[in-house]
Amino acid sequence: MTNPVLVDVTRGDLVESRHRGMVAVVDGDGSLVFSLGDIDATVFPRSACKAMQALPLVESGAADAYGFGNAELALSAASHSGEPAHATLAAAMLARAGRDETVLECGAHWSFEQPVLIEQARSMEKPSALHNNCSGKHAGFVCAACHSGTDPKGYSSYDHPIQAEIRGIMESLTGAALGHDNCGTDGCSIPTYAVPLRGLAHGFARMVTGTGLAPQRAKASRRIIDACMAEPFYVAGTGRACTKLMQIAPGRIFAKTGAEGVFCAAVPEKGIAIALKCEDGATRAAEAMVAAVLSRFFDKDTPEQTGLTAMANRALRNWNGMHVGAVHAGALLTR
Repeated sequence: MTNPVLVDVTRGDLVESRHRGMVAVVDGDGSLVFSLGDIDATVFPRSACKAMQALPLVESGAADAYGFGNAELALSAASHSGEPAHATLAAAMLARAGRDETVLECGAHWSFEQPVLIEQARSMEKPSALHNNCSGKHAGFVCAACHSGTDPKGYSSYDHPIQAEIRGIMESLTGAALGHDNCGTDGCSIPTYAVPLRGLAHGFARMVTGTGLAPQRAKASRRIIDACMAEPFYVAGTGRACTKLMQIAPGRIFAKTGAEGVFCAAVPEKGIAIALKCEDGATRAAEAMVAAVLSRFFDKDTPEQTGLTAMANRALRNWNGMHVGAVHAGALLTR
């Protein structure tokens, strides 16, 4: 099946690039609300599924035992920019469990936010694992392990109890069988599993509606989703798409990006969730796609719909500030 072109990028009056993709919008019962392209194709969710991976932190009782609030839970489901507030909070989470950054297995990189990166380069020899965009998620893994009495060493490996628990959670939510055959290694070194796009959307729809989930998991799921919506800065950071999407409709949109053009989102009040992938992995197209699809679920000409449409169709400017082209979400994505 050939996926449709969903985003055009223009330069002047001509189309310079085209991005194909697939989109699945599903409700809590698993019914398809809207779709484009091959939604039964398997994709690696990458970081888009971090809210699912954060469930052991809440379900184990670790989040309550360590006094974590919305900011900590949002960071546990984050791909943050490595800004000072992100690194400080990740360190504080570890400290609650009596650990420090040396326990993290995610590796280190500089901040995604250019002014922060420049300041880091001036003030430190090299970044630490706390600056890694996945440090909050990894801190959550460590805290869940410590609270349950499990040695956190090797927590990023396929056979560690934390990863085995996450594998079971994701199977339950998405309906996909997960194992070595559909497992890869994510950028932060944990296992990542290829699942059907439709199943990924259904998993998030179940998280926001509680449909078919045991009461404890339904409550934990909404707690994580609500924390992300309450603290969008800690999910991503300054100027980042996830943060901006959730700020457009506070408490009404959940959004989380993943590498290689994947995005998951939900509109809890509508009981629906979205999973999509830009076929060529382009972030710019995935961001336009998710904004356009979200706009379908808000009334026309409201501030929310207007803001989402603006994100889906944005100008491109060069270093002199000249308008040189645009990113356009195609008509297939909108109503």
